[in-house]
Amino acid sequence: MSPRPGRLRRVLALVLVSLPAASVNSMGSFATPDPAPLPLAQASPGKPIDVTHRRPEQELMRVLDAMQRGQFGTAQSTLDQLLRDYPNYRLAHLIQGDLLKARGRPLKTMGDVSEVSPEVLNDLRLEAQVRLKRYTEDAPVDKVPGNILQLSSAQRYLLAVDVSRSRLYVYQNDNGTPRRVDDFYITIGKNGYDKRIEGDQRTPLGVYFVLSQLPKASLPDLYGAAAFPLSYPNEWDRLQKRTGHGIWLHGSPSDTYSRPPLSSNGCVALTNQDLMALSKYLQIGVTPVIISRDFDWVNAEQTQQDRDSLLQSLEHWRQDWESRDTRRYLEHYSANFRSGSQDLTAWSAQKTTVNASKKWIKIGLSNVSLFRYPDNPDMVVATFEQDYRSDNLSSKGGKRQYWQREGSGWKIIYEDVS
Repeated sequence: MSPRPGRLRRVLALVLVSLPAASVNSMGSFATPDPAPLPLAQASPGKPIDVTHRRPEQELMRVLDAMQRGQFGTAQSTLDQLLRDYPNYRLAHLIQGDLLKARGRPLKTMGDVSEVSPEVLNDLRLEAQVRLKRYTEDAPVDKVPGNILQLSSAQRYLLAVDVSRSRLYVYQNDNGTPRRVDDFYITIGKNGYDKRIEGDQRTPLGVYFVLSQLPKASLPDLYGAAAFPLSYPNEWDRLQKRTGHGIWLHGSPSDTYSRPPLSSNGCVALTNQDLMALSKYLQIGVTPVIISRDFDWVNAEQTQQDRDSLLQSLEHWRQDWESRDTRRYLEHYSANFRSGSQDLTAWSAQKTTVNASKKWIKIGLSNVSLFRYPDNPDMVVATFEQDYRSDNLSSKGGKRQYWQREGSGWKIIYEDVS
């Protein structure tokens, strides 16, 4: 029997009573849509995606549901099997203690034990809270983050990390339409999110890409089964003088099944089982990872106006570059534009000199992706493959631009190779 959201909401109320207000508020506000089952995901035509990694969390929800119904025998047998399979599941051990006490008297709080420190108890209660909310107040399955304006044809999947929900959502590129196919509980930085300086133990907010894979054999035990470095600091982070490095997707130490929601040094951490399940979605150098404090959930069609506007601006930029009309070309750039160490004045001088030396220019753009930047709805990251040809030079490569809304149009505020 699947746990019913109504009963789990009553369990959630018990957890919330147990938590200090600061712990609850640190995770941000939560939406309250009706829960809905995930559609059957497809890794490739005719091949369903394996989501058995969800079983431990689902079994824990069944335990809590059975406890709420007073079916302690069912709860105990389910929990016993869960702990046999995952003996280092600390939250399950906490609930085991509650289950034993619940047989004799009603529970007034989750984790009604004196031999565990208040800090550890609050960590486990917070984990219970965010895991429960996945089943009582899930993000809408039929909607997408408003940040996704366009996936490139090369990007098979996108990861959307909602730090307020402690959840990572996987979206499949279904012929250009993002469709949610999986999700995972995650851990973020000890001090929350919005990383700014080296060592602040916060998780950054932004648009990043998976850069590489580090195998278990090359890692300390802290990082678990593997690690996937992300592109923090990105171009925008460096422009904003944000420091630090080494932000990864990684697993958990061997002595624990999962970690509390706020316990990493800034990375996004998963259980080892979840990380291995997530790894099948990752394309090195290609998969985008959007990390946001929360998401504006919209119908995919609602992003069309901004997508069309950006694509039109990008096409006009391409045409004006081909025209060798430097004045028209430079009108696409913001007064605050930067490219590496160049400002708009230096960029303009360089482009004027280069264009004057050309007899003709042809520009081809392909694999265009467009993502609205978290916490900055008026900025969009465009990444594409550029095929540049002229009478004396030809080159191909990746390019990334940051477009900012200025007035009624869009201007490029940053540009560089990707």
